[in-house]
Amino acid sequence: MKILVCVKVIKGEVNPFDASALECALTLSNDVTVISMGPQSAKETLKPLTRLGAKVKLISDALYAGSDTLATSYVLSTAIKNMEYDLILCGRQSIDGDTAQVGPMLSDMLGIGLITNALSVEIKDNDVFAKTRFGEEKTPLPALVTVERGYVLRFPSIFSLIGEVEIIDNSNLNCDEKRCGLSGSPTKVLKTFENERGKRKCKFIPFSELDSLIETLKNEKEEKEDIKSDENVKLKSVWAVGEDVYKKAEEISDEVILIEETQPEIIAKKAREENPEVILFDASLWGRKYAPIVASMLNTGLCADCTHLETDGKLLYMYRPAGGGNITAKIKCDTFPQMATVRTKSKSSDIIVSGGKGVFGKLDKLNEFAKKYDAEIAGSRGLVDLNGISYDKQIGLTGKTVSPKIYIAVGISGAVHHTCAVEGAKTVIAINPDKDARIFEYADYGILEEF
Repeated sequence: MKILVCVKVIKGEVNPFDASALECALTLSNDVTVISMGPQSAKETLKPLTRLGAKVKLISDALYAGSDTLATSYVLSTAIKNMEYDLILCGRQSIDGDTAQVGPMLSDMLGIGLITNALSVEIKDNDVFAKTRFGEEKTPLPALVTVERGYVLRFPSIFSLIGEVEIIDNSNLNCDEKRCGLSGSPTKVLKTFENERGKRKCKFIPFSELDSLIETLKNEKEEKEDIKSDENVKLKSVWAVGEDVYKKAEEISDEVILIEETQPEIIAKKAREENPEVILFDASLWGRKYAPIVASMLNTGLCADCTHLETDGKLLYMYRPAGGGNITAKIKCDTFPQMATVRTKSKSSDIIVSGGKGVFGKLDKLNEFAKKYDAEIAGSRGLVDLNGISYDKQIGLTGKTVSPKIYIAVGISGAVHHTCAVEGAKTVIAINPDKDARIFEYADYGILEEF
């Protein structure tokens, strides 16, 4: 069993999702090859992986610098077509980009089966079986599987020897220069800025006043939402794939055409025939899996997990958290159709109690706390990564967006990828003993006490 593992180096560290994919590969086979794309400096991070018994190849050329997900997938697919493999494993996504696009795009370019969001992977006969966020799935080999952070990368044996990293550049691959690097990347970052959306003025109260506050907030009359576009100018027509993203499409277009959530081949074929200017997908697990495949089939750019959309009547401008969530990037797509996956509001209860890493040892107490207010239980990515709560209850950029009447964040620090998903909440209450926690900048009420 020959397994390739795609690994990205981020700030001198192996992307944790890719580390999980590598450990998965090592449990399945003794013939594992790591393939990474990046600058020569990544070699020092990748070299210790050879002590695990893996062969390591680094694709590095100045021509590839600045590649977006489509260009990256093209370069990787060109390299992989010259290699022998039965299975390709990728991490679900990188922690700096959070797009989850390279795996699905790569599977399309290689013409192999795809399974995403795998929690565990097995090989039986000529099939790969995986327990995923969607349920049990299987596909024939060769295939590509994207892996969640369910595996912990082993330490090398003290007797293992360090090996060499093979460097591959464009003299080996002969990639089309027009499809590489910045010039070959259809998505372009126009500007970046610190994320200020969703900030609130926080009033601090003692824990003893929480019950009366919640009772008051519950009895407040609901104001009717008046959805208005931020722009006077709209696009002539937009495709909305699935009903969940329809309202977002209405904000930027005079005519929204609803497209059924179906196989990517069908959507791509229809797009080639009708040439839409814009195609929007919901940034759900389904959209994050299939939108990249459609983009690959149409050889066009795709902006992931957009929190805001604008238009000048001709082009679509997309805003999304970047740089690990610390900044917001304004992005445009130079190719047509312009494509994006968009965060939409999930249906939720009137009250949500959401836990972070700060309550990992107090989960029973958190559940009792939620029951007291007849609240829906949820969690941040940090708590999900610790297996403290299931992924379907994750709130954040890589989870779901919610808009309850009352949102209570317990032990949550308030990273951008979390706060951008609760902007629609009418009232946010934060409970955290750290007075400097970022969550208080995005809360209406704060409690500086241990939970």
